[in-house]
Amino acid sequence: MNLDPKIMEKAAVLIEALPYIQRFNRKIIVVKYGGSAMVDENLKKQVIQDVVLLKLVGFKPIIVHGGGREISQWVSKVGMEPRFVNGLRVTDEPTMEIAEMVLNRVNKSLVQLVNELGVKAVGISGKDGMMLKCQKKYSGGQDIGFVGDIKEVNPKVIYDLLEKDFLPIICPIGFDDNYLSYNINADDAACAIARAVKAEKLAFLTDVEGLYRNFEDKDSLISQMEVGEAQEFVNSGSLGGGMLPKLQNCIDAIKEGVSRVHILDGRIPHCLLLEIFTNKGIGTAIVNSKEEQDHHD
Repeated sequence: MNLDPKIMEKAAVLIEALPYIQRFNRKIIVVKYGGSAMVDENLKKQVIQDVVLLKLVGFKPIIVHGGGREISQWVSKVGMEPRFVNGLRVTDEPTMEIAEMVLNRVNKSLVQLVNELGVKAVGISGKDGMMLKCQKKYSGGQDIGFVGDIKEVNPKVIYDLLEKDFLPIICPIGFDDNYLSYNINADDAACAIARAVKAEKLAFLTDVEGLYRNFEDKDSLISQMEVGEAQEFVNSGSLGGGMLPKLQNCIDAIKEGVSRVHILDGRIPHCLLLEIFTNKGIGTAIVNSKEEQDHHD
């Protein structure tokens, strides 16, 4: 019998994925969702399809999302000027109201996309279940308003949702000792949550292919690095832009119990599946030590 080679290719892909499905079955994976993948409607659907597939093959995914672009759009719509200090949004009381409204709107739109694929999602913020307790964040000594640094994570509501087979989708709004609302950097929130639930994986969807030894040389993409090497990379000063705090977040997450952190290009369709379920992978994986080598060798 002559079978269509494309059919055999599909079988080979499924078999390649099998050891990863076995290895990470019932394990928690936190996906920090942001960048272009949140703006482009096709990419948005593909990311949600990836997360739903992870859920249906036995993973326990958690989505943590931002919404910075949408917040800036709505701030402008109401006639206010978005202001930033050292890359951090100045968040006065009116801006905080807009941020919370927009993030909750984004949150429920993602819940709807997951529900449409037959998986039960629940959208929450860091205020629900008193999950993300904050203190005021300063930028270079400047008061930038209702911007929070996470000082405590109570993951009980997350565990309760996972136990009842729901997919948690979390927006990064926290509260302080006086129960005032604070806007939190979504990367920081994803890392803090991943540490609190001892996630097996934390995946960042970004607008870059991964980490490069030399950003100008596209052949220098690092497919995997140990946490010590990553810290040297941070200390070297060769990283620019938003990648420096992101990589430091990755390092902190590994040091506090997350097994692996992945930096992925969210502009690539189905990047999560390609990274997690294939031998080669497509982004940069950061691991604790040589003993924990991933499939990027």
